[in-house]
Amino acid sequence: MLTRFSHYPFFFLVLLAWLSFSPSVAGAQSTYTFETGEPQDTVNQFSRRLPWLAAGGATLYVGGLALLNQAWYSEKERTSFHWFNDAHEWKQLDKAGHLWGAFHESRVLVDLLRKAAVPEKKAIWYGGALGFVLQTPIEYFDGRSPEYGASLSDIAANAAGSLLVISQQLAWGENRITPKYSFHRTRYAALRPNVLGKGLSEEFLKDYNGHTYWLSVDLTKFLPKESRFPKWLNPAVGLGAEEMVYNDAEANRAIGLEAYRQYYLSVDLNWKAIPTHSKFLRSAFYVLSIFKFPTPALEYNRRKGFKAHALYF
Repeated sequence: MLTRFSHYPFFFLVLLAWLSFSPSVAGAQSTYTFETGEPQDTVNQFSRRLPWLAAGGATLYVGGLALLNQAWYSEKERTSFHWFNDAHEWKQLDKAGHLWGAFHESRVLVDLLRKAAVPEKKAIWYGGALGFVLQTPIEYFDGRSPEYGASLSDIAANAAGSLLVISQQLAWGENRITPKYSFHRTRYAALRPNVLGKGLSEEFLKDYNGHTYWLSVDLTKFLPKESRFPKWLNPAVGLGAEEMVYNDAEANRAIGLEAYRQYYLSVDLNWKAIPTHSKFLRSAFYVLSIFKFPTPALEYNRRKGFKAHALYF
């Protein structure tokens, strides 16, 4: 079964497009210093712009799907729709990527609807569900390709990302546990550059050996108000894997490799806790919150046990 790495640039670009499409969306997310409330005229102006923003976003998304279909599937034979179980491949790093993408797409959409004064429950359910919907058409394309197949585990990971937003918003009115992504270059991409990437920009999207997915926890929101734990500092747990040149274990062993998972304990920068009156900085912090900030980390893996990293990317 061929890898689906080529789909990740699409997910990533759609996500960044939504984040940048309306920079003022950051104002819908609270910080520790400034309240989320906007002047009513500002809310009304944003509400009036929302249909145009939605139409532009929909056009961008549909156009992206059309380009993806043309570039990746148009010259390939089409088959009847079918499924393929890839849940055991790539040590589930691809599933973590699906969860990460769906979470942040849902996060943006919930905040957009909330800022447009859509009733709270509707903003949460509609925005959260749309994050899942944005990811789903790719599975249809895969299901019609003889080289792939629709993946139920991909769909489940997409749903998990969106539900993580919906459940937190319903419980707390905010996201206290945030999936994040970090990347470092590895030696494995050079062993199969056509799949794992040629150069930094491709490896950033394709080389799972350098991907780490995190859950960053806003701990102070669970502590008493009088706690002196730094509001800008989050504990974070991470998942990575290495020696994944092929998604097939036998093919990896043939070149002397055996894939294994890595588990991390670290700290992370809570961008939301940085006070600022600047709309530009608030938007920048909103976008940066998709990524894990480089910090020291403790790694555990079954090969070497515990390993300390002075600065882990």
